[in-house]
Amino acid sequence: MTNPANPPPVVLMDRPAPHVARLLINRPDKRNAIDFDVREQLTRQIQALQNEGSTRALVIGGVGGVFSAGGDVPSMLGLTEAQARDRMQHIHVLCRLVASARFPVVSAMEGFAAGAVVGLALLGDRIVGGPGTRVMFPFLRLGLVPDWGQLLTLPRRVGIGAARRMLTSGKTVEGEEAHRLGLLDLLVPDAQVMDTAVQQALELARLPQDAFSRMKQRLNAISGSLAEELTREENDQAVCLLGDEFKEGYAAFSEKRAPDFLRGGGSQ
Repeated sequence: MTNPANPPPVVLMDRPAPHVARLLINRPDKRNAIDFDVREQLTRQIQALQNEGSTRALVIGGVGGVFSAGGDVPSMLGLTEAQARDRMQHIHVLCRLVASARFPVVSAMEGFAAGAVVGLALLGDRIVGGPGTRVMFPFLRLGLVPDWGQLLTLPRRVGIGAARRMLTSGKTVEGEEAHRLGLLDLLVPDAQVMDTAVQQALELARLPQDAFSRMKQRLNAISGSLAEELTREENDQAVCLLGDEFKEGYAAFSEKRAPDFLRGGGSQ
């Protein structure tokens, strides 16, 4: 029986595979809705994973086969403007952290996913769902604009037309349609969503971490011109060509084997 003085953590962390960490939103009575405590614990856990060095991929999901009902709406009531700004700034710390994470982030979009958690998933690198996945964008129905970066990340994934329809229709996007539109990267049987997300994270953990991180940063902040992109490309490649990851990649190429960046070309 749970002790009210010592409630369970609202974010659970485990390691389901080598070099892979998993964070699960743990508010089953609220369909894993995201409140201040969830945001704070996700932020602290991801910061700790960034600093400890052994984690090479992250899975984010929810307990009980439900990703999240989105932002905890009752906690948004009665705010002053200063409090509303504080709330958004707290959200944006987590947004920036996920978008800039040095490791790949995979979202297990099981069951219901609404609002804030869709934005969280879009800031990551891969999204896995099933036919039973239901995605909702309730912002306009609440008199709010989409947040968590979704007016940037959603059109980048599905195109401006599809994004506009999703955000204005108020309709639930079912898993197969979400996959067809590109919102989901993989569509698997519902019972396999979490295991597939872990497997995807394990595969991504084998990538060269420094090269991946540099690529991710540039995809998140697209160059404004070819000249800018070529300058950034030069700066990145000048470092990569001298690094351990390229040494391992070239050795594997020469020896006609798969590269082992976990052992032969670690992060720099």
